[in-house]
Order: sequence, then C-alpha cells, then structure tokens
Amino acid sequence: MVGTIFIKMRMRAVIGAAAGVLLLLVGVGGYAFVQNVMKTEQQRQATAAAEAEAKRKTAIAQDKIFELKLSHWLPPSHPLQKSMEEWGASVEKDSGGTIKFKLYSAQQLGKAFDHYDMARNGIANMTYVSPGFQPGRFPIFDASNLPFMMSNAKGGSEALDDWYRKYAATEMKAVKYSFAFTHDPGSFHSKTKKIMVPSDLKGIKIRPAHAIIASMVTQLGGTNVQARTAPEVRDIMEKGVADAVTFPWGSLVLFGIDKVTKYHMEAPLYTTGFVWVMNKDTYAAMSPTQQKVIDNHCNREWAEKIAAPWADFEHGGIATLKTEPDHEVYTISDAQIDEWKTAAGAVVKTWADAVRKTGADPDAALKELKDNLAKYNSGY
Repeated sequence: MVGTIFIKMRMRAVIGAAAGVLLLLVGVGGYAFVQNVMKTEQQRQATAAAEAEAKRKTAIAQDKIFELKLSHWLPPSHPLQKSMEEWGASVEKDSGGTIKFKLYSAQQLGKAFDHYDMARNGIANMTYVSPGFQPGRFPIFDASNLPFMMSNAKGGSEALDDWYRKYAATEMKAVKYSFAFTHDPGSFHSKTKKIMVPSDLKGIKIRPAHAIIASMVTQLGGTNVQARTAPEVRDIMEKGVADAVTFPWGSLVLFGIDKVTKYHMEAPLYTTGFVWVMNKDTYAAMSPTQQKVIDNHCNREWAEKIAAPWADFEHGGIATLKTEPDHEVYTISDAQIDEWKTAAGAVVKTWADAVRKTGADPDAALKELKDNLAKYNSGY
C-alpha cells in the first residue's frame, strides 16, 4: 500500500514537472491560451446568469397582478404601520411589481376581534391578529401571553415565531400562517394606588390585555372590565369604570391613557403575542415565483424586523413616563416578583389543561418555548 502511494506521488510530480516544461516551451502563447480559457469560462458564467435573470423577469412579466388588502386595527400613527408599509414595499419590489398592497388601519375593514376570520374569509388578504382576543380558540399560542415569560420583544419575537411554526399548521390551519411577534413587556398602570403584590388586585377593577391576564385578575380577586380596542381604554378609565389597566408603556402615552393614570409598576408582567396571517386562496392563486416572494417575507427574520421598531417605541415609554409630572414609576423587589410568579401558577395550569385537550403536550410545548427564549436572550 505504501509503495502504491509512493508511485502515485512520483507520477503526479512528473506530470506537474512536464506541464511546467510545456508551459515554458510554449511561452507567451501558452499563457495566452490559459487566459482565453479563463475568459471563456467567465463569459459562460455571465451568460448563464443573464439567461437565469431573463427567465425570472419573463416569469414575473407573465405573473398575474395582485393588489393585496393588508388590515390592522391600530391608528396610522402607531409604529407598526410603518413596519407593515416596509414589509409590503419589499414584497412589491421583490415581485417585480406584481404583488402590490394597500394598508387599511384603524378597523376600516373590520373589528379587531374579527381579523383572523377576515383573513380566512377573504375580507382582507392579510391581517394582523391578536389570538388572545378569542379565549380558547388558540390555546397553544396562548403560551406567549403567560405572565413573566419574556424580557424583551426583539429576541422574544424571533423565539416565538421559531417555536410556533410547527403548531400553526394545525392550530391555524384555516389561514396561511406568516409569522408571529410580540410587543415589549407591559405592566400595571393604576389611577388610585400602587399595585405591588398579588393581593393588591383584590377589589379593584382592571381592564386586562387579554384572556390570560383576565383569568389571573379574577383568580386574585379583581374584577375585569372590557374595552374592545385600545382607544376605548382611556374612556373607561376616565369615567371610573376601571381603576387600572395592563398596557405596554409607549402605547399608554400614544393613546392618552397616561392622562388618566398615575402609578406604574416597572416589571415585565406580560406580553401579548400576535400573528400575521394570509388568506389561503390568495396564496394558492399566485405563481410559484410569487409564492416564493411571499415565503421569503414570512419568516423569523421578518418577525424581528416587524417587532423591532415597535419594541423600541414601547420601551421608550418608560423613560417618558418617568419625566412626566404627577406620575410615579416604581419597581418591585425580587421577593415580590416571586409572589407574582407563584400567583401566576394557576393560569399556567389552566393553560396547560386547555392545551392537553387539543392532544398536544403542554409541558413539552412550554419547555420548547422557554428554551427558544433562552436561545434568543429574551426569557425572564
């Protein structure tokens, strides 16, 4: 074996030497030959690339023009509006102008609670959905709404989307799931007193962010007050219908709720998970080229892109409120946070029972989510 290897090495050396001698013999002509070969290969590659681009443009030219209706319920001044506009503009550019869009804000096409069904039924082609608005309908996704889960929205959105994709195929099968994301953590904001520990909720009226928080409020002796949309929250607070609200920080200022609240607990009490979904028939009617464009814009990277500006906006609200007169932004101790986590155990159990009824394993699902949050540096 060693002898065979030695012979092969000797042959390679002889061939290499012969090639060198040949190149010396042919001189400049040999160099020119090599250069011509290289140039010919470069031209071949350039031609192939040009042909591929021409085919892509031909396919785009033959594609049907789509004018998508993108719907959400937030005001045009909300940071999510700009993120959605950028998403749509990127889709339009990458599709060669064959997928256009028009953004409908502020419930122009339908109520906030109806946005999942609006996408399913084709009232809008794509919608922004808060699954927590419909208790019990999307139990697995509700893990994103459990208290004290996430520390920030940027990594949290990546983790949430990465985790939920395998569940969306069954839990949201009536639509084409695009991506999931979340806002930066929100907390309690009260007009009458500081909320420090779970027992402080007893006897007060609270407008909860979603069904999970509503359940926790009830279990701790508080009363839930409903306001279907964010703009309605200020009204019920002003009229004394509610004493406190759970809300993200920047939006508290955006919707003027800071005008009717005084005390603000600085702790990552909760987040709200959202999804961006698409009408299945719209997607099916697109060409493979167009579907690829959509798929390239419905992924974890875009979940973070959509969430990031909103996350910065919400987090900035903490500093804003600290500078406002007659407002008190306060922290709570580690021991008090542990009290809240213990108190939240009841809603985690309720969530697990609901997930178990779907045939999924709640313990495995929650572990996967927490592992993902740790992976993206966003767990609490």
